[in-house]
Amino acid sequence: MRISSQLAAVVALSASGLASAKMEVRQASASSAAASASAAPAAGTTAAAAGTSAIPSLSFASTNPTAIPLGSITMSAPVQATATLRANLVATPGATPPLSGAPVLPSWAFTPGTFPALDQIPPTNSTQVAAWIQEVANSGVTIPTFSATTSTVDNPCTANAALAADTSRCWWTCGGCTRQTDIVSCPDKDTWGVSYDDGPSDYTADLLNYMDDVKLKSTFFVVGSRAISRPNILQAEYMAGHQLSVHTWSHPSLTTLTNEQIIAELGWTREAMRQITGVSPNTMRPPYGDIDDRVRAIAQAMGMTPIIWTGDFDTNDWHVPSGYSPYQVIQSFDTILTTASTLNTGFIVLAHDLYQQTVDLAVGYILPDALARTNPKFNLMSIIECQHKPLEDAYVETNNNQTNPFSSNAVAATGTGAVSATAAGTGTAASGSTATPGTSNTSTTKNGAVAKNVGWTGAVAAAAAAVGAVAVL
Repeated sequence: MRISSQLAAVVALSASGLASAKMEVRQASASSAAASASAAPAAGTTAAAAGTSAIPSLSFASTNPTAIPLGSITMSAPVQATATLRANLVATPGATPPLSGAPVLPSWAFTPGTFPALDQIPPTNSTQVAAWIQEVANSGVTIPTFSATTSTVDNPCTANAALAADTSRCWWTCGGCTRQTDIVSCPDKDTWGVSYDDGPSDYTADLLNYMDDVKLKSTFFVVGSRAISRPNILQAEYMAGHQLSVHTWSHPSLTTLTNEQIIAELGWTREAMRQITGVSPNTMRPPYGDIDDRVRAIAQAMGMTPIIWTGDFDTNDWHVPSGYSPYQVIQSFDTILTTASTLNTGFIVLAHDLYQQTVDLAVGYILPDALARTNPKFNLMSIIECQHKPLEDAYVETNNNQTNPFSSNAVAATGTGAVSATAAGTGTAASGSTATPGTSNTSTTKNGAVAKNVGWTGAVAAAAAAVGAVAVL
């Protein structure tokens, strides 16, 4: 999930939108029995619910024959059995990873007390975090002395109006600003850098099984708390040749944290992944895309290149468990591919493997359709591969230090101000901001969209709670 992609949730969960969202779920549920009686739509056919105009007609180049009917992929969908990894994907400790120079796969078991509490911002007074803070201080990277943004359930750009107006901080959430050190696309036209956020989950195995069938590699942005909860899935991702990347320990908005907290969030996730797989990712994705030059500098000091996504290329799949229609997700996906075909570069899309519904949509419809399209034909691959870099370059232990960071347009950021272990003060940072495809580099223009996308007022927040909205993606 990203902060600037919440337009659909705000619409669906507003006073009037809430009723519409509930009605849509009822309509989907009412049609699910009929939908379940038939197979998923065949290639080249359309999917529509009979007897209602509320659900659009959708066309697919291909679908998975075992796909869950769209009308059944709803907030109220029955809980499916936990997915089981195929035997050939089960990782064996001591096995040799599929990349040169990597240590053998560790045998790892969780030891209580060795990691922070799950899904909570880690404390910053531990010996381990102190070592990472020193690592940042010794890096030679200047950390801008920007103040932290204020965490709020309302529009963050309104709640932090002065900070949002400060274009020198290059705050993605309020302005869509990116730096040349951010990876936001693939260099080759019609190339899709496939990625999934927030796992590993109980349903990631379904995604891995499908990708094994179609010989597709992805980039997984891993939440540390979930990595130590499902180490077997993380090892399976790694051993299957997918790229792993850091997605923080507890999934907070990083710009709201102190420097020490940001360091702890990134450090503990990297450490968990190192202990479980034997390698340390050198990339990261900020939750919600929430990054500014302070966060960028800390990531750089810890040896991590930020990866976001292209413009507004969010499938909105994360909305479904809170009442969003799966048909709207498919429409979002179709719009993304239509827009992508007009770009001169390739693209990166935001999607998730956290929920049953998001994985059902991915393996049943989104990926089969994309792989089968021919006009244009899209080339799907991991983000490291779409950057024309070997998988070895994705990890500290196997990178040869000659091609890292692996961004094809990476240019070192510049800035002023002393390295600081606090988030207090003001300062300036890197110049040379760029606008990603599908966004405006004009803060006023983008802020208007963000205000619309993230308008979490008290009433909307209450409505979100009423239908079980979850903002954890």
